[in-house]
Amino acid sequence: MLGICRGRRKFLAASLTILFVPAITWIYLFAGSFEDGKPVSLSPLESQPHSPRYTASTQRERESLEVRVREVEEENRVLRKQLSLVQSRGPAHHRGNHSKTYSMEEGTGDSESLRAGIVAGNSSECGQQPVVEKCETIHVAIVCAGYNASRDVVTLVKSVLFHRRNPLHFHLIADAIAKQILATLFQTWMVPAVRIDFYDADELKSEVSWIPNKHYSGIYGLMKLVLTKTLPSNLERVIVLDTDITFATDIAELWAVFHKFKGQQVLGLVENQSDWYLGNLWKNHRPWPALGRGYNTGVILLLLDKLRKMKWEQMWRLTAERELMSMLSTSLADQDIFNAVIKQNPFLVYQLPCFWNVQLSDHTRSEQCYRDVSDLKVIHWNSPKKLRVKNKHVEFFRNLYLTFLEYDGNLLRRELFGCPSEADINSENLQKQLSELDEDDLCYEFRRERFTVHRTHLYFLHYEYKPASDNTDVTLVAQLSMDRLQMLEAICKHWEGPISLALYLSDAEAQQFLRYAQGSEVLMSRHNVGYHIVYKEGQFYPVNLLRNVAMKHISTPYMFLSDIDFLPMYGLYEYLRKSVIQLDLANTKKALIVPAFETLRYRLSFPKSKAELLSMLDMGTLFTFRYHVWTKGHAPTNFAKWRTATTPYRVEWEADFEPYVVVRKDCPEYDRRFVGFGWNKVAHIMELDAQEYEFTVLPNAYMIHMPHAPSFDITKFRSNKQYRICLKTLKEEFQQDMSRHYGFAALKYLTAENNS
Repeated sequence: MLGICRGRRKFLAASLTILFVPAITWIYLFAGSFEDGKPVSLSPLESQPHSPRYTASTQRERESLEVRVREVEEENRVLRKQLSLVQSRGPAHHRGNHSKTYSMEEGTGDSESLRAGIVAGNSSECGQQPVVEKCETIHVAIVCAGYNASRDVVTLVKSVLFHRRNPLHFHLIADAIAKQILATLFQTWMVPAVRIDFYDADELKSEVSWIPNKHYSGIYGLMKLVLTKTLPSNLERVIVLDTDITFATDIAELWAVFHKFKGQQVLGLVENQSDWYLGNLWKNHRPWPALGRGYNTGVILLLLDKLRKMKWEQMWRLTAERELMSMLSTSLADQDIFNAVIKQNPFLVYQLPCFWNVQLSDHTRSEQCYRDVSDLKVIHWNSPKKLRVKNKHVEFFRNLYLTFLEYDGNLLRRELFGCPSEADINSENLQKQLSELDEDDLCYEFRRERFTVHRTHLYFLHYEYKPASDNTDVTLVAQLSMDRLQMLEAICKHWEGPISLALYLSDAEAQQFLRYAQGSEVLMSRHNVGYHIVYKEGQFYPVNLLRNVAMKHISTPYMFLSDIDFLPMYGLYEYLRKSVIQLDLANTKKALIVPAFETLRYRLSFPKSKAELLSMLDMGTLFTFRYHVWTKGHAPTNFAKWRTATTPYRVEWEADFEPYVVVRKDCPEYDRRFVGFGWNKVAHIMELDAQEYEFTVLPNAYMIHMPHAPSFDITKFRSNKQYRICLKTLKEEFQQDMSRHYGFAALKYLTAENNS
């Protein structure tokens, strides 16, 4: 609406100017052409230089008037042209952000004209911005490899999704790590009108591995060169982005720039904003050849169809081979080779306005790209220092970046109304399952949680671990929320083996966790801990979903199903590996029980042996777990027998039994219907028993529960009657499902429950 009003105002102003400026001018000229009531000729041919009335000042005045007339006529000609443009386009075409401009901001595709100072103002293009169709798909290509880059991609995608109004198709050139992380993330994110395709970056290594590269991006920093071969042959154009990009506007505005390409222009690039390619940063600095300041490849518009016809592959390879003979290696990865090609073929480039790639590295001229916040479109953190880069307005840029970093990704699941979406089987199945639920059911929220798809980011931090070759390795599995973060360092000190953790966090909390972990020497020294972020959604703590996520992503044959509030005894990892062999866990269905104890003291001198633990038990410093409030949960462990046991012993399942066990990785998952507090472990142990697992207590193993404030979920359980009623209903339904699935043998669970 604002654009329409501006268009009408311009139309009216132009019309009035054309009508009144000539009239006023000629009245002025007519009045000024009389001297003492007689007309004075304006033509030099008709002048009377010998007249006594003629003076030098009169001659100058005539000449001045003639110049003014020509100026007014030229202004009228320009105004008529602008008026015709406005009339032909109509007010409906006033779209996009039309920022004020200054040097180097208006993309003309002619770098020589820019250097000569022929720069058109951005505001002069009001009403001329090409329109992107409402449901036109915008294609974006990103090269991504490793754990850190996968996190960066999420922030980039959030900024694009926040502003977008069009369907998006992301083409991700990813290594195996990034593909595993991002495939799970987008599958669980379920954003409408977004399609993801992956291309194996490892298969492309041979295409560029012959190029020595000193840049920190490594071999993956060269892969944008081979996009014409990598991306589908029917894909005509694509926007290529670095992972350290943040969008401050709708990406459709950048997509529309393709319509401005002319002739043989096939690359849309922003001029480099540092002096790197000028070669004056330090003594003996010798950069790759470039046209003037060169171009930055953090944001690229590629006309793929034309590039293929031009034999781009052959073009860049020949250039790279020639330059490497003297340069020996690249310093800025693909950017050096792009610039060397452009140096030889300047006609290939359409120069983008610099606000499409505001480069925030040290010593750049990025401040010349904007005067106001509204001028910003794309921010590029292209310094190895990233957020710590030096810039006059770095605080503003950092806050903008942090906004998207901590933004709730669930809010970006917005439908694009009027645009048909591709059929998504997962989404359709979810909607079908939810539609079958009765919203009037008092336990509706409990039942709905079972089908909630939580956005999941696997391996949030670097993970590197190869299981022991003897097939005895064991991974500790646990789940936690933000209020249990302080337990991580202690667990890492007690357990030296691999750990798989599922953390239930908001986007903002995930960043707090990241900063906490990066500041911890203990956590940073451990690369065998897999941190899997399950993002918050709904009103319940999805405890069993978290356990399943942690269980699913282990790389060892066995796992120790623990909880975050427990500290395992020192040396438990090695003890369990020996027990796995001793009890032939590989060939038998056994669940090895680690006896659980607890202390009420926040500061505990942790027992270093079973004898020391028994002494503390006798003194009242330690207790068997939940002895005071839930004896049935661990009573079948038979702690009296454990005190003197020297060999493993078997125990039978009993109602409400919920020990902590070591099992093979192929054991059944936890039942997702149980959320928050109550019956989440009990149901799992019941299913192990139904599958005829043998429960065996380890005589020299133990774990101790550390004190903490009651969780929010246990508080709800104790204070909310409806919560307890729904939990009882879910228990009954679970037992009925067990009877249907396991038949006659499962009837004992109903009997045991009734007798308990």
